[in-house]
Amino acid sequence: MQNAGAVLDVLRERGRRSLPCNELYRQLFNPNLYLLAYGRIYANHGAMTPGACGETADGMSEAKIGHIIEAMRQERYRFRPVRRVHIPKSKGKTRPLGLPSWSDKLVGEVIRLLLEAYYEPRFSGRSHGFRPGLGCHTALSEVTHNWTGTTWFVEGDISDCFGSLDHEVLLTVLSEKIHDNRFLRLIRQMLKAGYLEDWQWHATLSGSPQGGILSPLLSNIYMDRLDTFVETVLIPEYTRGATRRKNPAYKELENAIWAARQRLARRKETTESAQVREWRKELRRHPAGDPHDPGYRRLRYIRYADDHLLGFIGPKAEAEIIKQRLTTFLHDDLKLELNQDKTLITHGRTQAARFLGYEITVQHADEKVSRGGRVNRGMRSINGKIQLRVPKDVIKAKCAPFLRRGKPEHLPQLTSSTPFDIVGIYGAQYRGIVQYYLLAGDVWKLDRLKGVMLTSMLKTLAARHRSRVTAMANKYKTVIRTPAGPRRCFEARIAREGRKPLIARFGGIPLIRQRKAVIDDLPPTQFTPRSRPRGSQLIDRLRRGWCELCDKRTEVQVHQVRHLAELQARKEQPAWMQLMVKKRRRTLVVCPPCHGDIHT
Repeated sequence: MQNAGAVLDVLRERGRRSLPCNELYRQLFNPNLYLLAYGRIYANHGAMTPGACGETADGMSEAKIGHIIEAMRQERYRFRPVRRVHIPKSKGKTRPLGLPSWSDKLVGEVIRLLLEAYYEPRFSGRSHGFRPGLGCHTALSEVTHNWTGTTWFVEGDISDCFGSLDHEVLLTVLSEKIHDNRFLRLIRQMLKAGYLEDWQWHATLSGSPQGGILSPLLSNIYMDRLDTFVETVLIPEYTRGATRRKNPAYKELENAIWAARQRLARRKETTESAQVREWRKELRRHPAGDPHDPGYRRLRYIRYADDHLLGFIGPKAEAEIIKQRLTTFLHDDLKLELNQDKTLITHGRTQAARFLGYEITVQHADEKVSRGGRVNRGMRSINGKIQLRVPKDVIKAKCAPFLRRGKPEHLPQLTSSTPFDIVGIYGAQYRGIVQYYLLAGDVWKLDRLKGVMLTSMLKTLAARHRSRVTAMANKYKTVIRTPAGPRRCFEARIAREGRKPLIARFGGIPLIRQRKAVIDDLPPTQFTPRSRPRGSQLIDRLRRGWCELCDKRTEVQVHQVRHLAELQARKEQPAWMQLMVKKRRRTLVVCPPCHGDIHT
């Protein structure tokens, strides 16, 4: 049986060379792909969340993989309807979330591995959503570094993108490169499986359910048509001219200064006259290039999932035409609709565009000049450059859960937790917000959030210990070293005999802009002989066929629990529970009789 990494490498190479796939369905008979998929998703939070049939990752075995493969060979495998729940959104709305069964998650991950290996080399470099090694920070960094001089931002947001994907359009896009009818029929059956809500079956006429493993990749394959349209039609049409023509007013002043300096040189004088100094100041108030040059246009584009942003250098009338052409293309070719409330044309200098939670503006200040080398000294240093900012409403929304009547207050739901858990929960939330906004030039504004969360945390600790806030601050404060120097923070420790202590920390992150801060949304999926894939240790234990409880070589299954802390909190622990706590594992490879005894 062919190695899983070799299969994906072959598909990746075919994708680079733009060759069609003719025998993709038969790759679903490879058990190594299922084991690789299992190792990648068994540790996910949703692995122990039951679907409509109640099946979870608990009880996984090679025999179950064999049953799935046998059903695939006979084309009898059918995706079950997903269980639909609703999760809250901002402004009181809810978003539907689909919860597939475990077998469907496993098969979906195998299909995702195959499709991602083939399509990833073909995707546009301007697409950053749900891709290995790319994410929000890489998209924002590209805007910051490459969009200098942008005049207008066209903010694009598609209404209910995941729920509005047209199945026929998606299958047409897939069939352009995948010439395997059995594989396409399987994808169609998955899309048409429907969902259960209040135990009633509903048909899925369009869309790919959020929560499904395949949904992000399918949306990227679908939206790749938009990327192609913008890159091959709009950008060439609205990009012309190597440089702007010279601004007449700037050129006139420049010539006057040059003539005055020539006169000084002839007189062998070195001191500039007052008139020349005034001309130089006036020169900074004029752009060097003509901002109304009809022969100079630039159009730039970036996309993250269904959010896309275009930067345009040119008149607003042409920006309106670009927006209208995008709306028409999405409606006619992709059967999607732009959200008109969120799709705006924003002037870069006077307004702020919103993209991926940041405010994006174009800086302009004639009085800020460069103090650098001889060539750039005295020239305007920030005009036209992109600036990222933290929105005020984001700071207000993040502070809201920790405020009561405008003042920081303790969280009653955490007063029964340990100090380690309290500091850890506050620290994780604060760290996630700060690290996401480290690209912003005004990240220092998050000091307001730090003060609110710190006061709330200390009040929660004080309520937990029935003490005072000052006493808690003195007890848990410490100083750590950072690249920006020593910083004060608060930490709680759990000492462990013979091992390093567990540390939960709040703060200690310098609120200083980091131009190259990058957080990858997804780990890379490049498999090499030297790098073992995630979950390989569990796969080795499963293949060994050795019961870790009764110490016998036999057919085995994987017993899995949601949280190890639930076992540690129990006063009475049977042998299997003691073994999992001792090894600090949420999985235990056991034989079917032992697995039955565990559940009994």
